[in-house]
Amino acid sequence: MFPSNDYSQTGISLERRHCDGKDFNDNQIVHRTHVRNMLVGIMSDTHDNLPMIDKAVERFNQEKINLVLHAGDYVSAFVMPRFKALNCKLVGVFGNNDGDHEYLRKASGIVKSTEIRGEFVRLQLDGLNVALLHGKEDDLLKSLIESEFFDVVVYGHTHHAEITRKGKTLVINPGEVSGYLTGKPTIALLDTRKREANLIEL
Repeated sequence: MFPSNDYSQTGISLERRHCDGKDFNDNQIVHRTHVRNMLVGIMSDTHDNLPMIDKAVERFNQEKINLVLHAGDYVSAFVMPRFKALNCKLVGVFGNNDGDHEYLRKASGIVKSTEIRGEFVRLQLDGLNVALLHGKEDDLLKSLIESEFFDVVVYGHTHHAEITRKGKTLVINPGEVSGYLTGKPTIALLDTRKREANLIEL
């Protein structure tokens, strides 16, 4: 059996699952949580803006978030220590502007309860099937959304905050924490019990 990680603070376990007789690869490892009625913080495109990262972390802590998802584009490894102040675990993926992936992985590994997983993560959160990716490949993103296989699809990349639905699938782009492109730094919150999300301007 694939070794599990101890995410006791959030109730998340990490294990390898089978699909059509084959193991998922590293980017398809499923994060599962037994925590009910979760409030999930969602952020993306922090782009080295340390003051805005601090504001996002502060707001997540104020909201008593159970888990934070980061949809990529941290950019530099020196931003990772800013997530130490989070009162919960952070799970993220790489974006197209993230340079040295291995250095970012190592930097995230030093920060307790912070983990960057490849370019795609599938999560099970309070019974919801969640996809997390940066969204740089339009065809892939559209396929994930239009398939309606996932209850929630989280992505970033465009820097434009948006929450939509496609059938049963809730689609969340939290916008940009950095505020560099739009001038409006934003994050999102997902309520797993209500299956609803809302945007928050920082």
